Amino acid sequence: MGDYKHIKVPAGEQIRIVNGLPETPAHPILGYIEGDGIGPDIWKAAQHIFDEAVEHCYGNTRKVAWMEIYAGEKGNAVTGSYLPDETLTAIEEYQIAIKGPLTTPVGGGFRSLNVTLRQKLDLFACVRPVRHFDGVPSPVLKPEDVDMVIFRENTEDVYSGMELASGGAKAEKLKHFCETEFGWKINDLSGLGLKPISPSCTRRLVRAAMKYAIKNHRKSVTIVHKGNIMKYTEGAFMKWAYELVKEEFGDVAISWDECKGKAGGKILVKDSIADIFLQQVLTRPREFDVVATMNLNGDYISDALAAQVGGIGIAPGANINYETGVSVFEATHGTAPKYAGLDKVNPCSLVLSGVLMFEHIGWVEVAEAITQAVTRTIGSKIVTYDFARLMKDAKEVKCSEFAQAVVEHLPA
Repeated sequence: MGDYKHIKVPAGEQIRIVNGLPETPAHPILGYIEGDGIGPDIWKAAQHIFDEAVEHCYGNTRKVAWMEIYAGEKGNAVTGSYLPDETLTAIEEYQIAIKGPLTTPVGGGFRSLNVTLRQKLDLFACVRPVRHFDGVPSPVLKPEDVDMVIFRENTEDVYSGMELASGGAKAEKLKHFCETEFGWKINDLSGLGLKPISPSCTRRLVRAAMKYAIKNHRKSVTIVHKGNIMKYTEGAFMKWAYELVKEEFGDVAISWDECKGKAGGKILVKDSIADIFLQQVLTRPREFDVVATMNLNGDYISDALAAQVGGIGIAPGANINYETGVSVFEATHGTAPKYAGLDKVNPCSLVLSGVLMFEHIGWVEVAEAITQAVTRTIGSKIVTYDFARLMKDAKEVKCSEFAQAVVEHLPA
């Protein structure tokens, strides 16, 4: 085990990864990062629900040993770094962690703490399930029709994009090179950027999406891209995705071109142009199931779909390397500093990210119990301010009070 300067390792057992899957002991050590702003409020609420749900399901035979690790403002206060090396080491060693939202320091040397964490740990799949909970206010007529899981590539595209500023010597040098070598006409004083898309990263992302679809009995996988315009990046993503499916999943999956929509019991693999897809998830969301896409498209799609079911305040997220098993589950919203310490905000994004975590480590009874309890609590119109202001006859409660209501609604 690692020798940590600031992290205190609790009594418990490490989760082991065997053939890419977690083997979870009765008392697993799970890392957590409180997060900045509202992070401590929602973590306290979420941990209360997690611990109570584990005891509810397993009595005293299983229990999580929570290990605090540091990042963001608290990381800097405790260790002198916004993303300490020992935090990365601890996540790699103990495999599984969950985190609240993090603020990226201005001038701190990071494009984004969240992005840096994903890249340093090679968490190549951002997994975002999106579904509606009865009673949650929504801007669409039939939010219950939305039930999708987004697999967003986490390490390429704009996340590893390289830019040169308008008017700089380097931008002018690249502009001149592109014009002389490739005959590209580029407007004067343009800012320039590159977005890499590779076969290897495309294939592992699509492989993960396909395995998820098979395991969870999903009917289709949609590859979303803008390949009609960006033929050698986004178009190549689509091409490599179809090749991977044919090579590795031909016995259980079939492309639209091969069957014209009549999959015959196999998983239907199809593709959609990004702008058309964003229209169709509004007009006919039932046609989409698992979605595999690049980073920027996935960013837009995840938030747009979350809005259809009530907003990112109730949207869970996971960042997973399906090859090493290292996983970080996270609240998908920001730090909301004006509400910090007020015990006010909705903890559901972090709570439901915990549901994903418990599913991932094989404690499905806990995941199902929490999901049922959240559904019952919201159905009883016991909600935090964000939902209360949009619901008729709702009972507005604090963040901690919502957590207690969820515990009281755990299924018998």
